[in-house]
Amino acid sequence: MTCDVNATDDCWLLSAIASLSVHRSLLKKVVPLEQNFQDGYNGSFTFRFWQYGQWEEVRIDDLLPTQDNNLIYLSSPEKHEFWSSLLEKAYAKMKGGYRALDMGFPHEAMVDMTGGVTEVLKVASLPRDLPAFLRNLLAKGALINCANCQGPLEQQSELGIMYRHAYSLTAVEKVKTAHGVVDLVRIMNPWGNTEWQGPWSDLKGPEWNTVSVEEQQRLDRVRREDGEFWMSVSDFRQHFEMMEVCHLTETLSESGSSVSPWCCIMHHGSWVPNITAGGPAQSGCFSKNPQFYFILSEVDRCPDRSKKTCSFVLALMQKHQRRRGIDLAIALHVYPAHPKNTYLSPDDLRARPPIRCSPQYSSRQEVVLRDSLPPGRYIIVPSTSEPNQQGDFLLRVLTEQGNAAM
Repeated sequence: MTCDVNATDDCWLLSAIASLSVHRSLLKKVVPLEQNFQDGYNGSFTFRFWQYGQWEEVRIDDLLPTQDNNLIYLSSPEKHEFWSSLLEKAYAKMKGGYRALDMGFPHEAMVDMTGGVTEVLKVASLPRDLPAFLRNLLAKGALINCANCQGPLEQQSELGIMYRHAYSLTAVEKVKTAHGVVDLVRIMNPWGNTEWQGPWSDLKGPEWNTVSVEEQQRLDRVRREDGEFWMSVSDFRQHFEMMEVCHLTETLSESGSSVSPWCCIMHHGSWVPNITAGGPAQSGCFSKNPQFYFILSEVDRCPDRSKKTCSFVLALMQKHQRRRGIDLAIALHVYPAHPKNTYLSPDDLRARPPIRCSPQYSSRQEVVLRDSLPPGRYIIVPSTSEPNQQGDFLLRVLTEQGNAAM
């Protein structure tokens, strides 16, 4: 799928839709595919979006805003294709109108359209073996968006990369050339045009002359500006600054797919003044915060057998943040569990520091902590930066198959 944009700054939404469109099992969760303009057509369409742990339906009519007989917002280069425009309208309705879609972040839409957990990473801080890191993410079905945030909005760099514009990273491959093996990443511009013009570009990259026809066919390489292009990993590091990763759960896996997504367990909870709502770890009220017990037993499958650890992702989301107009500063702390209990007493918490925690208290809607620990029993404590604050939250625990949270 490719998209054109006319008068809105919602490339962040386009990037999420583009990622969604290449995964049919994800797409049909949001866009019921049996809907059309013929069978049972009544002038309305229904879409689904994930909100705080459940899928909610949004129904819209099929009237789309136009100017001079052209769609004002998202449109498809295919004259009779309207599903993406209707999806945009449904999403705008859920968010409060088209203006609410101006200038957002892809990870916001990715959560609403997949029910996944997203984290924002700086490309400069990613592991040295970036191809292996990316392969591991994609092997778990992660959806990856990236951007260069340095220049003027959606202006092109000398090599064709648009500043402050959301792209999708869809593959990483070892490519055989006449001079050896090269690691390349595949990037998609959701606008369907305006591509990378540096080494390995579709139209101007002489590097492709060193790659066999069979290898190019394996990569589905095309010699046209369709918005999808390859570039080297080193160029990716140099020309992209931020990366947003959406981790998927097993409920969205495709049958017959080699993707092995995370197992997800959800906990709904509340901070209640004078009852459960404590403050930060250094305060005397911290023991009033809710606690959640989880067990790590499934060791990561990695070549380095000497490092026996279990990976996990924790995501703490405050509910109804925009509706309430209140932004709580929230954080996550992880402690070793008590040898005999599934909770920690105030004395236990005072006696030991957390072994993992989110970097700082944040007023973002969701705080994400991705890490690994040796096999064992642990306690998760979600907290607010100030004592006696009120709010509801959703805690999601993503682990490898075989681990448990309760």
